[in-house]
Amino acid sequence: MNEWILLIAAAVFGSVISLAGGVYLLYGKWGTTKLQRIAVPFAAGALLAAAFVDLLPEAMAGQDAHVISLVVLSSFLGFFLLERTLSWFHHHHEHEASDPVHRRNASLIVIGDTLHNFIDGLAIGAAFLVSPATGVITALAVAAHEVPQEIGDFGLLLSKGMKRKKVLLINLASALATVAAAAAVYGLGGQFPVSEPILLAITAGFFIYIAASDIIPTIHAERQRRVANIQAFVLLLGVLFVGVTTTLAHEYIGGHDHGSETHSEQHVESGHDTHHDEHDAHTEDIHGNHHDESTHDEHEEHHH
Repeated sequence: MNEWILLIAAAVFGSVISLAGGVYLLYGKWGTTKLQRIAVPFAAGALLAAAFVDLLPEAMAGQDAHVISLVVLSSFLGFFLLERTLSWFHHHHEHEASDPVHRRNASLIVIGDTLHNFIDGLAIGAAFLVSPATGVITALAVAAHEVPQEIGDFGLLLSKGMKRKKVLLINLASALATVAAAAAVYGLGGQFPVSEPILLAITAGFFIYIAASDIIPTIHAERQRRVANIQAFVLLLGVLFVGVTTTLAHEYIGGHDHGSETHSEQHVESGHDTHHDEHDAHTEDIHGNHHDESTHDEHEEHHH
């Protein structure tokens, strides 16, 4: 399958999946809290598994582990500072909904969601630069962590009196930012020299930060022990799901990083040229020896 088609399909599919929880909130029986109790721990497991099982091993295979570790740490701290500067970048929906002082207007909710979707798209595009399999895993992890966020966004917009149809259309338009950013990074990455391991390390730092700072604390905050135990189990399911999917994706979805392909092609061409030169030299040597033997026989006949 063409990598561009797979990229667009993965980004669109991830966006649709991320909106599924919000759509169910519009027409289903469960409320925001019940949906998030299941979606949040699964998202944490998916993000952590994607970072540690897929992205970091891929990054360290192409760059020094010490450098990758520093980039992950820098990425983690960078997103922390970004969240501190832009409080609407990523948020705890339940806290905002219950605290009138921190409630934002509808436009800021949409802007924050769009920015987050755009950054998710950057992560997907960077992963596809390495391989389609890594890109698909990243898209799935992004979709998993977007589900609880979209549930919160839908709930907040509905609480402000916005109609269901308008809420759905706004979130669909916002989700297009993921597709646009993924296509832009993948397209530009093919035109300019980029360090794909560094991009993967930045993405891994982003995933770890979201899981550790925004998702796992909400699980620890659960007061009902039974529910907390279920959430811990769901988190492990998220890890298992992405772990198994990673293995299957790398087994059945072909493709390697562009740099490796170019290097391999050059190596094959170089090897072919070398073989061709060796063949010509060998042929010339045979002809030369044959010519020398013929001359030697003619000289002996003339002598006799």
